[in-house]
Amino acid sequence: MDKTKTLETVDKYWEPWYVTGICDFIKIPNLTPMCDPNYTTNGLFEQAIELVDSYIQKLEIVGIERKIFRPEGMLPLIVYVVKPSEEQTRNIMMYGHIDKQPYEEPWEEGLGPTTPVVKDGKLYGRGGADDGYAAFSAMLAVKTAQL
Repeated sequence: MDKTKTLETVDKYWEPWYVTGICDFIKIPNLTPMCDPNYTTNGLFEQAIELVDSYIQKLEIVGIERKIFRPEGMLPLIVYVVKPSEEQTRNIMMYGHIDKQPYEEPWEEGLGPTTPVVKDGKLYGRGGADDGYAAFSAMLAVKTAQL
């Protein structure tokens, strides 16, 4: 991979796609089932799945398809498969999850778990650094590798 082209691609998507996408993800209060007894019925996981997928689709990754497995009484498993190119010699697997841990309030003045704030170059909000970033990071890496 060309280092300059890689940095240009990441820079191109960083603010308008990556940071914006994670900010939108932070706004969804989709807590882990251990903290939300209504996780199967409140629609927050579906909202998070569709939001993350909408951002992934904006990347126009060649050969990507989404599969969702829904084991009864459990969180869905979302799998993205990118069909191999002729040059591909290896497979990789990346993992991330979109359920969020409890908020552990109070937060600092002006900050909150579902209100994304960029302060001093750092993004604050639940799920931005410990959950939701995984899909965004993985798919931006795939997009960059395809260029």
